[in-house]
Amino acid sequence: MARCWPGLLARGKWGKWSSGLSSPTRSPLRAASLSRAPGAAGEGAHVLYSREHYALRASLRKIIDKEINPFVDKWEEEGQFPAHKVFKTLGQAGFLGVNKPTEYGGMGLDFSYSIAVAEELGNIRCGGVPMAIGVQTDMATPALTRFGSDELKQQFLVPTIAGEVVACLGVSEPGAGSDVASVHVAKKIDKMGMRSSDTAQIFFEDVRVPSKYLIGEEGMGFTYQMLQFQEERLWAVASILAPMENVIQETIDYTRQRKIYNQPVLHNQTVHFRLAELATEVELVRSLLYQAVVLYIRGNDVTKFASMAKLKAGRLARELSDNCLQFWGGMGFTNEVLVSRLYRDSRLLSIGAGADEVMLSIICKYMETLPQKK
Repeated sequence: MARCWPGLLARGKWGKWSSGLSSPTRSPLRAASLSRAPGAAGEGAHVLYSREHYALRASLRKIIDKEINPFVDKWEEEGQFPAHKVFKTLGQAGFLGVNKPTEYGGMGLDFSYSIAVAEELGNIRCGGVPMAIGVQTDMATPALTRFGSDELKQQFLVPTIAGEVVACLGVSEPGAGSDVASVHVAKKIDKMGMRSSDTAQIFFEDVRVPSKYLIGEEGMGFTYQMLQFQEERLWAVASILAPMENVIQETIDYTRQRKIYNQPVLHNQTVHFRLAELATEVELVRSLLYQAVVLYIRGNDVTKFASMAKLKAGRLARELSDNCLQFWGGMGFTNEVLVSRLYRDSRLLSIGAGADEVMLSIICKYMETLPQKK
């Protein structure tokens, strides 16, 4: 049976709409685009989201505010978060299977709902927890969902959607080896950012995998991964929008209070003009993302747009966090503020799921400017 959130049926139809839905409190920067449900200005007022999308985000925001954000600082300090507990909570609420088939416990909704979830997850005050959730929902399970046998889906997809198990992403390195012939964790990796999402080096040697665990056709793994990258990259872009907006708003609040030469830092034209430019850049990325998602759910190949969006989002996150950190002065160099956390965490966006250079190569390929290999 498909899960549902309050007031919204899994098939995406509303029952009686009595008092309307007010979206979660947003910063002024987001008021125009997110604070008003489409129904307030007529159905279809938003280019991508409907009332159902807003309801989904509102329900998720309650979990974030109550079950996640109060503990983020502690998890960041410890270098890991209680994934099994958090995922169980999210799974019971249906957030780990938004676009997964209903017969396996998902909601059976289209990919735009996954994007709505990714955007809302960006309000978690660190990058590691949203990234781990994204691994579970949009990186480790899509190939299983599309190409796995019913037996494999029952065994692995069902508990993953329910939050009963935590999925991980294993990336093999050519030439990597081990001096121990076993299956073992070599070491936990001390990362620059994404502190609360623990990463470890694991070696698998002389491990036999039963043929029934093969997903799809043998030799098609690379192709399956390429198909998945469109969604993975769009999800990554969606998840960085709220962190960038939140950092801009917190920078506005801080520079309005911080004074140099007896006037607020924000009153310097260099500061408020730059923040305006950054806010504009964020909206441009959002527009590209929404365009790509609309085209994607209509069945189009959006590899070029997804690559462009990820390239721009990764570079903007680096630029924005660096600029805003500068306006915080010495306080920005501490671990006590969100801007420094974004500065560390967002650096991964230009590396993971294809580095900037890979995105540029893909874009050049679609522009037919990429030199052919001889």
